[in-house]
Parts: sequence; structure tokens; C-alpha cells
Amino acid sequence: MEFINAQQLFNDPILYELNISAMILEQISEGVMVVNEKRQIIYINSAFEIVTGYNRKEVYLQNPRILQSGLHDKHFYHKLWETISLEGSWSGEIWNKRKNGELFLEWLTITKVKDSEGVVLGYIGVFSDITDRKKAEDELRKLAHFDALTGVPNRHSFSERFSNLLDVSQQFNQKLALLFLDLDRFKQINDSLGHEAGDKLLIEVAGRLQELIKNKDVIARLGGDEFVIILSNIKHQREAVHIAKRIIESLTKSFHIDGHEVYITTSIGISFYPNDGNSSEILLKKADKAMYMSKLNGRNQYEIYHEGILHSDKRQLGMAAQLRNAWNNSELYILYQPIINANSGKIEGIEAHCHWKNNEFGEIAPDELGTLAEETGLIVPISNWIISQASEDIKMIHLAGFSGIRTTVNISPLHFHQESFVKDVKYAIENSNIPARSIELDLTEGVIMPQATFSKSKLMDLKRLGVKLTIDGFGAGYSSLSYLNRFPIDKLKIDKSFIMNLGKYEDDASIVEAIIHLGKHLHLLVGVDGVMNEKQFKLLKNLGCDLMQGHYISPPLHLQELMDLLKEWDPSQIL
Repeated sequence: MEFINAQQLFNDPILYELNISAMILEQISEGVMVVNEKRQIIYINSAFEIVTGYNRKEVYLQNPRILQSGLHDKHFYHKLWETISLEGSWSGEIWNKRKNGELFLEWLTITKVKDSEGVVLGYIGVFSDITDRKKAEDELRKLAHFDALTGVPNRHSFSERFSNLLDVSQQFNQKLALLFLDLDRFKQINDSLGHEAGDKLLIEVAGRLQELIKNKDVIARLGGDEFVIILSNIKHQREAVHIAKRIIESLTKSFHIDGHEVYITTSIGISFYPNDGNSSEILLKKADKAMYMSKLNGRNQYEIYHEGILHSDKRQLGMAAQLRNAWNNSELYILYQPIINANSGKIEGIEAHCHWKNNEFGEIAPDELGTLAEETGLIVPISNWIISQASEDIKMIHLAGFSGIRTTVNISPLHFHQESFVKDVKYAIENSNIPARSIELDLTEGVIMPQATFSKSKLMDLKRLGVKLTIDGFGAGYSSLSYLNRFPIDKLKIDKSFIMNLGKYEDDASIVEAIIHLGKHLHLLVGVDGVMNEKQFKLLKNLGCDLMQGHYISPPLHLQELMDLLKEWDPSQIL
């Protein structure tokens, strides 16, 4: 059925002109629809058919409302036709529906057609399908403002939102907090499991963070494994501390990535407006410094910015610069702290502590030295030297007649996760020609838990060598105890924090007692570090602790001082 016949065309100039126009419009890509004064469709072009899926017979004399998507209300259409009536045309975006029910977005222009006397003859609608273009624009807008991997706002969006929130905070005299998060040892996961697994971990981390913040707050990924969170309109600093603690707790729970049980922790720095500054740049810089200090203080914790950090930061930078020279000039040295059997009082082991005495900064403690070595990239060569030197020294101790003593070396996470770690340990043992059982490796839960499956394989390789394995700092780290049965562990060393307050707080004594009972039940030795007085010693002995070390027994000693002590040691003096 044709819309109009030839006789109508010649008798009606308007229709004739429309037909000529239709011949032209068949060649263009825009959809065209002609509607009479009753708002009935009397003409469509081919592009209309292609876009909507309707053919000419299906729409002839139909009201254009057959295309309505249902996304616009009656007020929208009333306003549209009101504009056409008053102004003669309307242009804008409108959602319509194809024949198959699929919605599409179009840019539509409707123009009123009148005769010479001003009588309305009908309307012409011309539209373009802009669905794909709109999606592309939205995608570009999303890429410009959101992180492509995790879906949270990116650095650009963060800067805009932060500036706006600061303006609001200043206008209404409100406080806000900025949390700067950096995942601890994320590079190890990338190196051991691959970047794809690392990306999946970042996605899950972002998801957990989003669950912890309110709608008024902002989370963003700055890049890599760095995230920031803005807490707006806070009443007290403890609100930020509360969120920081919840984040740390949430992220210490295991992630399951590609069949691997993965653990990660985070270090958090916190700055506050207006206390620490009134610009996004200053607050971000100070939160970053606080985060860095939380890493230096042991990771998996938060640090609030304070002016003392500036001094500490400069000190750390200065020490880091001088550490490389100290390493090249062989200025590092090892002290050994005796470990005694709590029942017999005999010295059964020694723990190697790496020290550095600097003219400007004085004596650098082993923990701080280890952190500096990690930050400067020297941790692997320094750690290998410690293992080799400790192996040579224990050989001398054995040759001096103390063959039953074992030397303990603390292992850095970065060193442990090196592909060559087991070979490095094996080389040190074979090169010094000592029994492998003379070497004991101390690993914290933070060393083995981030990649539990990977760690188990490496620990099994070490056990096959014959070395002994200890979990250090037990009780203050990961909540999961499942690894105690899964990993080939010989000893648990209770975290120092429980020993420090032993005798002061009943809860600490209960935790220590529980860990000792747990160790006994699993056929593991239980040791402690940090025994400072006779009261602690006796209490730990009564609780059933197997091995002890600390200044009450002996401070760390140079090798020759240790030799002298071994010759003079009388177990009865300590019991």
C-alpha cells in the first residue's frame, strides 16, 4: 500500500513537494518521519526502517508514540509539543524503542509545517541514532574520571573532588581527613603470581574499601597500589582512626586469587584539614609522609601526621643515602644474642642481629636497618651476607667445642620471595661446610602468609635441606591459624608485645599461656624474645615456655664476647 497516489500529488502541491523531498531523503543516513496534522505517520524513509526495525506498512497512520521507550514521563512530551507549538520546532536527546524492544538514544529535531495562511499541515521529524556515540562519550568520560581497572575515581577525579570538598569544608567550618594507603609488599605478589593476579587483587581491595566508606566520602586510586580516601565533615579525628583500623582489619583477611590464598596488608598515613593544611597538595603530601613512616615502623598500621615526621623523614633519607656507602665499605657487623633452654638453663642457640654504627646517626637498630635496606634495594645482598657470615661464625663456635648450638637468622620478606632464596641458603651452608640443622630461619607471619601456596612449596624445599624453621612474632599478625598444620614449622616465637607487659596485664599472660599450649599440642617448640627481668623469666618458665632470650639472659654480643660467655656460662646461675 502506497502512502499517497499520483492524483493526490498533482492536486496537492504540498504532497508533491514532500514526494520529491522523499526521493532525496531516501539517500541520506538520518531517519525521517512525516506526520500529518492529526499526528499520524504518513511517510518514513529507509534510514527510519533500518534504525527502528519497523517497515512502512507497519507505521502508516500510526501515532509516533509507538516508538516511546517509557523512560520519559507525560510532562516531557507535553513540554516537547508545547515548544513546537510556540517556537515551531524542538531539538534534543530522546530515548526511543526499536521494534524488537531495544532502547536507543537519538538526537531528534521536529519541525512544524504550515501553509501560506499559517494552517498546520503536519510535522517533519529528523533523527540520528547516537547510542554508540553516547556510549563512546560516556566511556571516554569514565576513563577521564575513573580508574579503568578498579572502577573507583582516578587521580584526576580525586583532585577535583578534593578541591570541591575543601571549599565546602572551609565555607561551613567543617573538618575532613585524608587517608593515604599503600599496600605492603604488593610487588612480591606481582613477581610471584604475575601481574594479572596482581590486578585481580587490586580490584578486590578496591571492593573491600568501598564497603567501608559512606556515600559522602571519596575513594580513589592514585596509581599502582596506592589508594586515597577522603572522609568529609568529620567531628573528631578518632573517626578517621576508626576507619583506618577497620581497613587494616579488612585487608588482613585472605583473598583467593586464581586458586591461590593471598594475604596483603596496608600502611596508612592520615592528615587532617584544617590542622595540617588548607590545600589538597599539602594534605596529600603530609598523608604520604605519614604513610611512609607507618611503613618504617613495621607496616600493617596507620600513622597520623605530626611535625616530628618531618625530622624523622629527613633522618631516614640521610641514613638511606649513607647506607650504600656503609655496605660498600663493610661497615655492617653482626652481634649474637644467646638463646637458652628454659628447663636446663643451657645455651642452645644464638640469634644473629645485623648492626650499623654511623658517625652522624649513631647505632642503627636491626629492625630499622632492615627497613632501610628494603627501601634502598640492598636487602638481598645484605641478607645473603648475614646468612653466609652467620654460617661461618657458627662453624667457628662448633670448632671451639660447642657443637650443639644453632644460629638463627631473621629473614626479610623481600629476600624470602626471591626466586634464588633456597639456593642462596644452600650455598651458604655448603660453602661453610656446616650441618644444615645448625641454621634456623626466623620468618614472620607477614613473610609466608601473603602467598601461602607459594610459601609452603619454598618452606618444604628448605626443610629438605635440613634447616629449622621458626614463626616469629606469633600472636600479633594474621588471624588464620590454618597454616600451623600446613607449613613445616619447628618453633613458634611469641610476639614481643605480649612479653613486654607480662605480669602487668592478665590478658597478656593468658594469651602467652594459650600460645604455649597450642604449640605443645602441635608438637612445636615455643620460644620468646625480650625477657627483661627475673619475674618474666620465672613466669614464662612456669607457663611451660621452651626457649628464651633477652637482656635478662644476655644482650647481643660480638663473636669473641659470645665465645667467652659460652666458656664461662653456668646454667645454675639463671635457674
